[in-house]
Amino acid sequence: MEGSSLFFPLAFVLPLLILLFILKHFKASSSKSLPLPPGPNPWPLVGNLFHMGNMPHVTLSNFAKTYGPLISLRLGTQIMVVASSPAAAIEILKTHDRVFSARHVPQAVPVERSKLNHVSLGWSLECGEGWKYLRTIVRTELFSGKAIEFQARLREKKVMEMMRFIGARDGQVVNIGDVVFTVVYNMLSNILLSKDIFSFEDNNGGDGTMKMVVRTFIETLSSPNMSDYYPILSGLDLQGLTKKAKRTGEKIHASWTSIIKERREIKQEFSRDRDFLDCMIENNFADDLTNQLLLELFTAGTDTNTSTIGWAMAELIKNPEFMKKALEELEREVKENEVKESHLPQLTYLQACVKETLRLHPPAPLLLPHRAPETCEVMGYSIPENSQVIVNVWALGRDSMHWKDPLAFKPERFLDSPLNFKGNDFEFLPFGGGRRICPGLPMAAKLVPLVLASLLHFFDWSLPNGANPRELDMNEKFGVTLQKEQPLLLIPTSRMAK
Repeated sequence: MEGSSLFFPLAFVLPLLILLFILKHFKASSSKSLPLPPGPNPWPLVGNLFHMGNMPHVTLSNFAKTYGPLISLRLGTQIMVVASSPAAAIEILKTHDRVFSARHVPQAVPVERSKLNHVSLGWSLECGEGWKYLRTIVRTELFSGKAIEFQARLREKKVMEMMRFIGARDGQVVNIGDVVFTVVYNMLSNILLSKDIFSFEDNNGGDGTMKMVVRTFIETLSSPNMSDYYPILSGLDLQGLTKKAKRTGEKIHASWTSIIKERREIKQEFSRDRDFLDCMIENNFADDLTNQLLLELFTAGTDTNTSTIGWAMAELIKNPEFMKKALEELEREVKENEVKESHLPQLTYLQACVKETLRLHPPAPLLLPHRAPETCEVMGYSIPENSQVIVNVWALGRDSMHWKDPLAFKPERFLDSPLNFKGNDFEFLPFGGGRRICPGLPMAAKLVPLVLASLLHFFDWSLPNGANPRELDMNEKFGVTLQKEQPLLLIPTSRMAK
């Protein structure tokens, strides 16, 4: 639903087959002994589609204030249940986690449903044996404590490359999203493939950049899709979204196809460390599994981390008093010309800034959608089989019942707080919880503060044309990941010469 209106042409909604399907669905649902969770009255044929707007996370949060922490809506012929309070999130992600760990998969995901459980980590339909196998390999090889520690020097090296690139543009306007995306993508590409996929110059603006290709792929998956709301139409792909996602995914695959082919044909290069591609080849991963897993790791890992770092920079630019405190801490704790991951435990204020950013701007405001594979009772309501189940973590982070002055950016709230983002504090779930918690959390917990600290340590930042930081546009653009609507353009001035 990223950046797209839900008010699509009525011609898509009116075919007789859809009408018959809706009437049958409504008749069948009337026999339930327990009621559905409350929610806004659906319109004939389209349900609540026109209620959603371009900012569904905000709309759903407002509905929760009227109808309660667990609500239901009809999107076409489909039922969506939304949890918007810590208590409701506990029900979905803990009490009934075994049931709701099933995944609702958008029709635009360009993988045959029969293959998903064997080739996908994020979109596997159930947490079955195939998912457990992939999760174990990814956790062990990429996100274990040992793996994260081993990767530290590589992350530090890539950050310094970014610092040199920005340093050469001292006094010039820099698109923060573009440079951060590049460094995060190349961090991942070196961990996964032992190679940079592209340079900062390759990705310095323009619609043909890898950043735009990845964004297009993610936006396509999250666009309003008639096939999701009326599954009877799924084979038609009326809006061409499945074809577009497949075509865009193939563009991303193309960046590593030759690397995989070459690696399969030659023996291990002892001049470099073993990477994740080596692991996949050793485990006899076929090309479809290799491509799908790399696609998910790259798209999820770059988009979410880039978004969080961008929002953190924007909040600090907009709030100079907090920027000053972060800089004072860096000057006190970092006595050298390079920020290292070993510094991060001492940067408590900067870590609080990251947590506060994740509270206000969670990278995935509605997480990825869960599914009820069977009818389940939650909080006295019936959740019908095959309902889409959503946890609105954006609403959780702005709930005035649990956060004082929830709309204000106040890093201090985390300085003496035991809350963390590891999935056990249900008022603060930027990475989700339960079986489907983001597997990349351990890497993000290192990567985001390292990049943010380095940007602040090396440069002072100002807005172009002397704009007032207090007036910085903070409007959101909704999607699977929550983007800043307007790109963050800043001017760096080196602090190293001071």
